[in-house]
Amino acid sequence: MPINVSLVSADAEIWSGEASLVVAKTVLGEIGFMSGHEPVLAILAEGQVRITQTSGEKIIANAEDGFLSMEGDELSIVAGNASLVN
Repeated sequence: MPINVSLVSADAEIWSGEASLVVAKTVLGEIGFMSGHEPVLAILAEGQVRITQTSGEKIIANAEDGFLSMEGDELSIVAGNASLVN
């Protein structure tokens, strides 16, 4: 079952869609999210957000200064600055 991901910066939506896995860097270290993950609210650290879409295609974004929230199968990543790498 996929998770619904929304990655936004202060001024634009960077990426949204369904993913099977998302790995992001928080101030406490990297954390991976899959369907069924427990609820999380964490501070985003400067680094990459790696998204594996349900098709297997990978999306990489640089993000910093924000937070992420996982509730149910909804992952929201809100960054002060974010941009796609590929």
